[in-house]
Amino acid sequence: MDIRKYITVLFCLLGFYTAAMAQHQQQTYCNPINLDYGYTPIPNFAEQGKHRATADPVIVNYKGDYYLFSTNQWGYWWSNDLYNWKFVSKSFLRPEHKVYDDLCAPSVWIQGDTMLVFGSTYSRNFPIWMSTNPKANEWKEAVHEFEIGGWDPAHFVDEDGKLYMYNGSSNVYPLYGVELNRKTFQPVGTRKELLLLNPERFGWQRFGEHLDNTFLDPFMEGAWMTKYHGKYYLQYGAPATEFSGYADGVAIGTTPLGPFEHQSLPFSYKPGGFARGAGHGATFQDKWSNYWHVSTMVIAVKNNFERRIGIWPAGFDKDDVLYMDAAFGDYPHYLPTQATDHLTSGFTGWMLLNYNKPVQVSSTYGTYTANNAVDESIQTYWSAATANKGEWIQSDLGRLSTLRAIQINYADQDAEFLGKQQGIYHQYKLWYSEDGRKWKVLADKSKNKTDVPHDYIELGLPVKARFVKLENIHMPTGKFAISGLRVFGNSDVPKPAAVKGLVVLRTEKDKRSAWIKWTGNKDAYAYNLYLGTSPDKLYNSIMVYNANEYWYKGMDKEKPYYFSIEAINENGASERSPVMKVN
Repeated sequence: MDIRKYITVLFCLLGFYTAAMAQHQQQTYCNPINLDYGYTPIPNFAEQGKHRATADPVIVNYKGDYYLFSTNQWGYWWSNDLYNWKFVSKSFLRPEHKVYDDLCAPSVWIQGDTMLVFGSTYSRNFPIWMSTNPKANEWKEAVHEFEIGGWDPAHFVDEDGKLYMYNGSSNVYPLYGVELNRKTFQPVGTRKELLLLNPERFGWQRFGEHLDNTFLDPFMEGAWMTKYHGKYYLQYGAPATEFSGYADGVAIGTTPLGPFEHQSLPFSYKPGGFARGAGHGATFQDKWSNYWHVSTMVIAVKNNFERRIGIWPAGFDKDDVLYMDAAFGDYPHYLPTQATDHLTSGFTGWMLLNYNKPVQVSSTYGTYTANNAVDESIQTYWSAATANKGEWIQSDLGRLSTLRAIQINYADQDAEFLGKQQGIYHQYKLWYSEDGRKWKVLADKSKNKTDVPHDYIELGLPVKARFVKLENIHMPTGKFAISGLRVFGNSDVPKPAAVKGLVVLRTEKDKRSAWIKWTGNKDAYAYNLYLGTSPDKLYNSIMVYNANEYWYKGMDKEKPYYFSIEAINENGASERSPVMKVN
């Protein structure tokens, strides 16, 4: 070929690639979701370091858009696709409210054509707010003082038009429910006691990181109600927000005020993986009537209430069992575009390519070493010595692989802010290379003006690379620090073989607990344990990295359990092992 024609072809191909990247429409997301999270506004919560924090999320579908409210953000977000979120600044406090909590654990509900909002309070003088145009930040008071108040409230409008409120956050007192007059919002009768925890039977409800009830009894909080096929699904968070096992349980009744019967398993449960926890949330439907669950994810390093938000596919199976799919729950998943059977999973199949792989960095601050950025724990992080332009971190995938997406999880080291900030931003460049010497730009955000603490970049076209480098341009505050530089795609290594030797040791002494062991697979970097109380409903899953055992203490002592396991590597997952019954 004539050299000039060859060069022309190359330029055409380059132009096509660049255009494809620029015009690419996002099809996937990755937890924790990438919001411009505010910083904790409470000074004594920041004594070990100022940090971002929110929790207790609610998403409602209103007039074709999604609205997200959560704790202490001094506003809320809206989105038309569950990926691109726009922040609306709004205080829901009046001058006489002398508290830090501006919408702590809010209740948000749709009543007719109106959105209503009420924040947690033990006082008698908080308003209920209303809006028919929240996108434009147009609000007025529906009630000046909602006298009965309530902590961790949730409001529910039944199909017959009746309005109910559920509330409670305690390790002593139950969840409560009451009917409200939908015009005056005054209670119809008195609050009714609805539900208490039963940790003596349900192991997952025990307090503590290791479910041992050390220090305190477990908390029940964060009510939410969903109605399906004439049944009422009362959802609640337990056992405490700072632990990996923070989950949402469900109790089912035939009337909105009970009686309710506990389901054995928590339906929203994510005790393993990079970012753990899936408690105190809300179940909602998208534009195509698919169910989703949004809930709280745990960091709890600088303070017990350092947390983030995750979104997972959910639904009801053919037997009306409510479930949430947390398998690969912090890996890339597809955004909704149509009605979907969530039991088939929205997972993309893009695997983590750099778990515990070699890392090089420009500098290191103290003991915040480089490997912390690739150890699949959001609770550890690498920090550069400065926030200067040019600080960098480089990940070696070990072999040439196909890259599909990158998630950049920033950490807070020497942050300077309290409360919600606006106008702050991250800037960086992502590079890729086949040999570690010749580099090409993967993503250029050197002119970005948005705050992206958990930025997720889905590539318009896949690229082949062995090395990925993140170069800092600008930080909003603090040092350049990364808790997870996570590279997703697929390698050409064979998928791991099926796991052998699964053993579940459950004793009569405490049938809530079991020691689970299996034969390690040298070709796997992690495993997914699947479990349930029916062989065809293994809806709970636990991702275990770099180990061949797990201490599981979350069982209902009165039920047999069923288990299966799969091995995971850079090219996918093995076949699941045969389902095992454990009495």
